Amino acid sequence: MARVCEICGKGASSGNTIVRSGMAKKKGGIGLHITGVTKRRFLPNIHRIRVSENGGVVRRKVCAACIRAGKVVKA
Repeated sequence: MARVCEICGKGASSGNTIVRSGMAKKKGGIGLHITGVTKRRFLPNIHRIRVSENGGVVRRKVCAACIRAGKVVKA
């Protein structure tokens, strides 16, 4: 099941998880140092909802932003 909104096309995006150690300079340390960087995924808030379309009812995978914006009419 692809995590993609069928209305706006919003899908998963990638980024990094950054691990830092050390004490911050303003707290009296020598500063934070990056000790590890790993890839991660940012997933959209996808819901399967029943939508009214062309006089019928169908199930669609829609992101929460489209539901809140009123881009779909719930059945």
